[in-house]
Amino acid sequence: MISDSLKKFYIIAWVFGLVFYFLDYVIRSAPAVMIPELVSNFNTTELKLISMVGTYYYTYSTCSLIAGIALDKFGGKRSIFAGTFILGIGCLLFLFSSQVSGITGRLLQGAGCAFAFPGCVYLASKGFSSKSLATAIGVTQCIGMLGGTAGQFMVGPWIKEGMNIDTFWLWSGIITLITAVVLFFVIPGETKENNREEKALGYLEPYKIVFRNPQSWLCGIISGLLFAPTTIFAMTWAVAFFEKDKGFEFSDAAITSAMVAFGWVFGCPLLGFITDKIGLRKPVLAGGAILMILSLLQLIYLPDLYPAKISMFVLGLGSGAAMIPYSVIKEANPDYVKGSATGAINFITFGVTTLLNPVFSRWFGKSLGNVPGTIHFQHSVLFWIAGIVLAILVSLLLRETGRKVNVSAD
Repeated sequence: MISDSLKKFYIIAWVFGLVFYFLDYVIRSAPAVMIPELVSNFNTTELKLISMVGTYYYTYSTCSLIAGIALDKFGGKRSIFAGTFILGIGCLLFLFSSQVSGITGRLLQGAGCAFAFPGCVYLASKGFSSKSLATAIGVTQCIGMLGGTAGQFMVGPWIKEGMNIDTFWLWSGIITLITAVVLFFVIPGETKENNREEKALGYLEPYKIVFRNPQSWLCGIISGLLFAPTTIFAMTWAVAFFEKDKGFEFSDAAITSAMVAFGWVFGCPLLGFITDKIGLRKPVLAGGAILMILSLLQLIYLPDLYPAKISMFVLGLGSGAAMIPYSVIKEANPDYVKGSATGAINFITFGVTTLLNPVFSRWFGKSLGNVPGTIHFQHSVLFWIAGIVLAILVSLLLRETGRKVNVSAD
């Protein structure tokens, strides 16, 4: 058991961890609004550049497993410091005008960011009670999406007004490295001797426990399918799609795509609060997914009903439901594998993203600008609707883990 006084220190550390997660999303989303500049900087084509940007998810998904092991075995101090430091180096590598440094930098960015969300959830699970954990996770994702919003809303206009991208990547790297040092001193040191079960586990045993649980796989698949429309479409492709398929000006396209992240700012804590309040996970999960579908259907079939900015905001609001499986997986697995459970769901979630990204790129990215805009846009959005429908169907197999069910069971 963690004493109340130590819990307060973990909550303080969690607050500083949110800075790391904010930077994660700024760096994750910013390339979408500087594609022409990055194409010129790395002397490549637009399609190859977007593929380069997408390599982020290769290391993000795989290193999520490493992050989970590190958190469970070495604690938050060293693990979160290492992730933040790696992210900072990845940003600085974007200062070099070669494809090798660009790909290496993006891979390091993904590897470093893999520690951000599991680290924050790990600190939150140490500082908050189970009654408010989903709300804390929702707030965590809210801060992340504020970073995603800043990465497009703020960086886009800066680039348009003439800011050199080297300036952005230099300061991103410096601020991230400073954050790493601060986190190292703020996060409490940990001892493991009081938990016999945790101490007895080998490095891979926590993942054997988590991955042998079918509920863990269901959580990851559902979250991945709900996450993909934001991570692949809104944060990577949407600016280009709104420009070429819908005829938007660049600044308008950037703001419209950023509204998804802005919707997350409200949707994540709101849906987390609702699911904690009613003590049930699945109804809120399904409700958020249905809201996503309705917003996308309106965007393609009733585009004049209200502006695309509102459609994308509602999409982001509903997609806050993608965070609910992060609470479920922790409740469906033992307490002594908290870090590994979060690492596992991040691995599965972004494994789904990694698989879907090249599929979407091949089916719709390559034909962008070569097919009539309205038809191309409709078909691309229907691709994401199909994924959300699949997520709802998979959620029917998910076991309810909310407080109300657990109380009834007791």
